[in-house]
Parts: sequence; C-alpha cells; structure tokens
Amino acid sequence: MMKIGMLTSGGDCQALNAAMRGVVKGLTTNVDELEIYGFENGYKGLIYEQYRILTASDFSGILTRGGTILGSSRQPFKQMRVPDENGLDKVEAMKSTYRKLGLDCLVILGGNGTQKTANLLREEGLNIIHLPKTIDNDIYGTDVTFGFQSAINIATETIDCIHTTAASHNRVFIVEVMGHKVGWLTLYAGVAGGADIILLPEIPYDIDKVVDAIHKRTKDGKGFTILAVAEGAISKEDAKLSKKEYKEKLANRKYPSIAYELAEQIEKAPTFISSIETGQRGMSIETFVSIANALNVSADALLIDSIENTERISGSFFAAAAFDCNEFERRVLLELLIASKEAIRKNKRFLRYEDVK
Repeated sequence: MMKIGMLTSGGDCQALNAAMRGVVKGLTTNVDELEIYGFENGYKGLIYEQYRILTASDFSGILTRGGTILGSSRQPFKQMRVPDENGLDKVEAMKSTYRKLGLDCLVILGGNGTQKTANLLREEGLNIIHLPKTIDNDIYGTDVTFGFQSAINIATETIDCIHTTAASHNRVFIVEVMGHKVGWLTLYAGVAGGADIILLPEIPYDIDKVVDAIHKRTKDGKGFTILAVAEGAISKEDAKLSKKEYKEKLANRKYPSIAYELAEQIEKAPTFISSIETGQRGMSIETFVSIANALNVSADALLIDSIENTERISGSFFAAAAFDCNEFERRVLLELLIASKEAIRKNKRFLRYEDVK
C-alpha cells in the first residue's frame, strides 16, 4: 500500500486542481494499492491534522475549475520555527502527522515560500515532491510555473480593454501588475496588451525618460499612453539604496503602491490609476492547463522512482518537477538550491540595469 499526502499552499491560481488530478490519475494507473490524504488549507492542515482521504470522485470534474479543492493558507517560512499561540512546535507537528499516517511521500504545490518549507521538511527526514505553482513565474529551476499563463491572459485583456478609454479621454493610464519582485508577468502582458511603456523590477527606471517618452507620444499625435508597471518596479535612485534603507523607505512611503508614486511624478499628464491585482487570479480556464497535466506525468513518475530508490539515495528525498525549455524533465534533487545569491548570478532570467547601462 502506497500512502501519499497532498496539499496546496500560498495564493491560489489556475491549474492547481488540474495538477492534483493529474498526479492522482498517474499514480492510480501505475500503483495497485494507493491511499491519498488531502491536507486542508495548506500547511495548516498538516500541522493540526486536518485532512481527509481522497477518492476518485474528488478529482472528477475539476480539470478546469479554478482555486483548489483542498483550500489554501499562507504560512510564512520565517514563522515555521516559531511556536504557535499555544506553544505548539509546527515543524514537529508536521513530522508527527506525516509519520502517524505512515505516508510514503508528501506532494506539495506552491511557490517560493512553500518550496522553502518543503525543503525544511526534507531536511527533517520527510520524502517530498514539490510542484511549481505561482502566477509570478519566479521559482528557481523551472522556466514556467502553472498559473502564470492564466494571469497573463487576465492582465493582457485588462490592458487591451483600456486602450479605447485612454484614447477617448487622452489620458495616461498606469496599470499595475502583480509579480512580486520579478517582471515576467508585466513583460508578457505588457507586450501582448500593447502597453506603450513597461517598467520592470529587473531594470530600474529613470522617471525623466518615462516622462520624455510620454511627451514624445503626445508630439507624435498620440494623445494617450498606457504604462504597464510591475508591483516591484524600482527607480534608479532607489536601486542605489541598501536593502535596509529601501525597506525603511517602503515602510514610510505615503503611497499605497508604486503606481500612485509614478502618477504623482508624472506631473504634466492627466493620470488615471488602474489596479488589477485581484483580477489576475480569476476563474478563466488556464490556457496552458496542459502544462499542469504534463507536469504531473513528471511528478508521479518522479514520486514512484524516488520511493523505490530511497535506499539508493540514503534516506529522505526531495524532488521537484520542472518545465524546462518546452520539455518536461524529471529531476531528483539530493540538495535543493533555493535561489541562493550565487545561483541567481549564474542563472539570470533578466539582465540587471548594471549589466546594460
């Protein structure tokens, strides 16, 4: 009998259900006796033993359903070693639940923070499979995460729809796009949606050049400008600050977000703020839902191979399924590298401003 635990952690996005369905479908095809334990509301379910045994009916009809049938919650990685309000050791509680149920492996779907906690559990001796889920597309080791494409669709549609209003009223529209500290989502949506100016965290902006670009469009007879701005966009001046100094500035910033700061700086253009933060997690069908389906083939095979070869790799394992250059590949990671500074330098997704100035 193979016993597998499964949970989804962090923000919800499209294809979570599709990915879980695919993992289970692949396992049931290849394993004669199987039990799936679904932990409710992310790591919280694992900590407080909130789970249910999942059957085939639980995965029927969920291929295109948004959100997650298991629920989710945010459990910050930095707080995992901090006891809860009742003094409960969260890490020990998760290990206890895992061993009490006699699990062979825990399949975890989540982003960067989720991955860090997953690796922590691996270090504590548990068998872990991690699937890369985030609309930000910023997980180390994979080129594409599920959830990313549907977020592009929503953000692109929003930018595209703004064109007629911007043109009618001769205004500057600032569309702030999610993405945490990276600009993947803003770049893709900005290009696809026809934004006139795109500001990314990886390339600190010069506000004077932004204003000049707006004025140039006006002189060319184009009375409107649409800016696609990543929520983590940063000015050249702020980029020169130390990490501590920048955090202090953000803590004391009077603006709700970067879009409002930009709006004030662009003094000569009537500016309208449009924020689409919640819209990017909408219920439209994941265009690349096939990514999740194909990725699960990698995951279930990875899981079976890892369990069968646990003795070979000396104890617990940590494995991550990745989408690499449009081909799915299986990777067993004896030691997980979680975006260390050295890894980031060697595996740049974008050139920094310092590299191109």
